[in-house]
Amino acid sequence: MFEDDVSDATVSKAEYEEQLPALRVDLLNLQFDLRSADFPVLIVIDGADRPGCDEVLNLLGSWLDTRYLKAHGFGPPSDEERERPLFWRYWRVLPRRGRIASFVSGWNWNCIVERGRKNSSKKEFRARLKHNHMFERTLTADGALLIKLWLHLPKEELEERVRKADQGDADAWQILPEDREILDRYKSGLKIIGEMFEAAQQSTVPWHVINSSCDRHRNLEVGRILRDALSQALTEKRQPNTIAPAISNAPTDYLSTIDLSKELTRDDYSQAKDKLQYKLLRLSRRASASGLSTVMAFEGWDAAGKGGAIRRLTSAMQARHYRVVPISAPTEDEKSRHYLWRFWHRLPRAGNVLIFDRSWYGRVLVERVEGFAQEDEWRRAYEEINDFEEQLVTSGMILLKFWLHIDADEQLRRFRERETTSYKRYKIVHEDYRNREKWDAYVAAANEMISHTHKEGAPWHLISGTNKYSARIEILRIVCEALEKRLD
Repeated sequence: MFEDDVSDATVSKAEYEEQLPALRVDLLNLQFDLRSADFPVLIVIDGADRPGCDEVLNLLGSWLDTRYLKAHGFGPPSDEERERPLFWRYWRVLPRRGRIASFVSGWNWNCIVERGRKNSSKKEFRARLKHNHMFERTLTADGALLIKLWLHLPKEELEERVRKADQGDADAWQILPEDREILDRYKSGLKIIGEMFEAAQQSTVPWHVINSSCDRHRNLEVGRILRDALSQALTEKRQPNTIAPAISNAPTDYLSTIDLSKELTRDDYSQAKDKLQYKLLRLSRRASASGLSTVMAFEGWDAAGKGGAIRRLTSAMQARHYRVVPISAPTEDEKSRHYLWRFWHRLPRAGNVLIFDRSWYGRVLVERVEGFAQEDEWRRAYEEINDFEEQLVTSGMILLKFWLHIDADEQLRRFRERETTSYKRYKIVHEDYRNREKWDAYVAAANEMISHTHKEGAPWHLISGTNKYSARIEILRIVCEALEKRLD
């Protein structure tokens, strides 16, 4: 798998000093051109040469303009990171388009270390590889340039470095306990790395393996790989790596199965609401004390009652325990990153509730129907969303997804009521009527969305919104049952 012959991995000091200046100029010029490009660059630096990884990270900081370069190194997760899904720590630091970010000890290296220390089973390791692969596919499909550098250190070279450190060699000060651990586990580690490389063959992002025995050789190789990749990406029209769209049978007509005739009287509603809200208050306090987080996503037709249902939930919880995020058109900062970024970086800390009024499903609903996303973009979003939700659930969070449904006649009646009611008038805008013209398209999109993302760990709750009292009680009941099930 790796070439341990170091004869071709040596560069003299004279050669290095002759070649380096032009290489640095090329990189600076390419970084300047990148600033106006429509894609970010992620540089992953990993391998058995741990001091070398840090040296390369520092080297990039001296070669490039650090105003447009962010360096990230990942050690053991912090308390804040442990309270969220694993990939939150990576998503939150993704660079904007036109910027560069470098990563040491990221998603690939950490899963190798966990497996090498037997802190994860074979099954868990393979699941991690699947998430690694999906993470990289998601980013590159959106246009990101991902460059993966593996700094290989032959066992004999590592043994020599450790021996010198043991003898007190002044040049071996960088040897750390991690390097000794790598040496002790070298043979078994190669098998784990080999499995990761084999899994990576399915990816569109190959590893660049660099013999790191000679620092000067390593540095020049890193510079050349970055220069060539940046030059190619900037010269050619950057084409995202496409992901095959989700394939399934014709979508089930889920919306037609919702019983829109459900009724609940005002008196029955008032009694049930008081009981359920008191129950939710007690459960939410227990969830907060135990560190159980909940994420809710509300989707459905305009005027279907999402806002009213959310208010009945939040009025039953302490304000410091929840946050409601209304999702509308993305900001400039959000548009400069993958569409899932604005949801990943908002994920709550342990014990908190996060409620999205509209959610990541906008990609396969409004962005699809209104043409803001190309077909290949919204089709691959199903797989991306399922991976995102799987990580929420496997990290221990409760995920609840609600679709509030009404028919077109009921929506029109509510629109007109809003126009004639002073405290509701602000809710109605011209786009609400314009969107009605695409009712059938939205029905098709919603049915396909539910068909692709209605999973055992993250099912959809389809709520009849015709009778608001009935809808609110049903949602309160579902939330209470989910909390009660997990807490008990």
